[in-house]
Amino acid sequence: MNVQRPRSAMPRRGAEQAPLPGAPLGPPRLLKSAGFRFAVLFAAMFACAAVALVAVLWWATAGALDRQTDAAVRADAVALAERWREAGVTGLAEAIEERLAVDVESESIYLLMDAEGNRRLAGNLDRWPPNMAPEEVWFRTRVLHDGLAAEARLHRVDLPGLRLLVGRDETERSQLRRLLTEGVVWASSAVAIFAMVGAWLIRAALQARMRPTFLTTAAIAGGDLSSRVALSGRGDEFDRLAQTLNMMLDRIGTLMEGVRGVSDAIAHDLRTPIARARAKLEDALATAPDEEALKAAVEQGIADLDNISRIFQALLRIAEAEAGARRAAFAPFDLAAVLADAAEIYEAMAEARGQRLTTELPSSLEIMGDRDLLLQAVANLLDNAIKFTPPDGAIALSARRLGLAVEVAVADNGPGIAPEDRSHAGERFFRADKARATPGSGLGLSLVQAVAHLHAGEVRLEDAMPGQTPPGLRVVVRLPAP
Repeated sequence: MNVQRPRSAMPRRGAEQAPLPGAPLGPPRLLKSAGFRFAVLFAAMFACAAVALVAVLWWATAGALDRQTDAAVRADAVALAERWREAGVTGLAEAIEERLAVDVESESIYLLMDAEGNRRLAGNLDRWPPNMAPEEVWFRTRVLHDGLAAEARLHRVDLPGLRLLVGRDETERSQLRRLLTEGVVWASSAVAIFAMVGAWLIRAALQARMRPTFLTTAAIAGGDLSSRVALSGRGDEFDRLAQTLNMMLDRIGTLMEGVRGVSDAIAHDLRTPIARARAKLEDALATAPDEEALKAAVEQGIADLDNISRIFQALLRIAEAEAGARRAAFAPFDLAAVLADAAEIYEAMAEARGQRLTTELPSSLEIMGDRDLLLQAVANLLDNAIKFTPPDGAIALSARRLGLAVEVAVADNGPGIAPEDRSHAGERFFRADKARATPGSGLGLSLVQAVAHLHAGEVRLEDAMPGQTPPGLRVVVRLPAP
């Protein structure tokens, strides 16, 4: 039986197909390329700058000549009109002839006629230009003066009963204007060529600078997580981007190693207590002589399972802190009061083991952060100190403000941590050789480090009593102060 595919599933002709998830993206098409857009932007800016420069040059040369000619013609026309008011038509005609007599370069153009245009009174034009519109005052036209055809800039002045034309021969200026126009055309062609070459160079430079990033991301997508973006050494924006990407990749690699380590640790460290709890329950079920013995075995199994549940809760708190999920709960609070509460809780535990817990806290220590997480971190440090400090030992909790930072320290006189193990102390489920016989899951310092990093702080491990045996341990949590 033939099954017809629904129309909604039929691909439309000409529609773009979205890439499949996980499919590698090919090189961008030209119009979608960022390098091409930057190149076009450069070409447009270069062309606009060149056009502005040409416009300024034109205004300063050809435009200046035109303005100079118009100013000279206007001044001449005003002077002739004033002469007519003083001496009449005869004086005006004499003034025109005087100007023509002293015009050695034959650039001046004059024509004085009666209002009807039938009789020429003075000037070097034979007739009134035929292509003049009645409403025009300024115009350019070709005229014949002194037996030569020329381009002229003319200004018409209407006087009672008279018509007067005053102008200048623009033949040389027209030639200069044509030369300037040719220069502008050639310059525009050069600008276009330089703009295209510059755009191509910019696009090639951008592609060359981004190629290491493309190659690195392609290698990582192919499974090579050790690949990193090569730096050019220039220290520019691309190098800063490469450094940021490399830091991100290093962080991702560290997190993935941590995930693999946690998986292995869960598989090894939790398998034993789960198997032990199961074996105890089976043994009690098979061999318990009475109900009381069976109840005691069940209670022990519940305690073992509670311990496993606490490990998982600690892992979840570490994961939340490392992911920054608790950053929304940040609020200002008094850290000194939180430390005093933690010391009061663990002081009884220390006294039960014959230990002394002393505090050195300021009256107030304002800080911005997650109160519950910081309390949990300090509680973990105090709990570790009590576990590893021998009877009659001493534990000290202190805090102080140092400039723009706050330091919280927990010190004890226990066995301490060897210098070669301190770099691994913050890893999940890590336990030094000296701590193998001590109950615990190896998550205490991991949580402290995660909480410190969530608050943009750091954790430092050092000897509490340098040079002594045992040296003890001093854990310093440094947090930024508001």
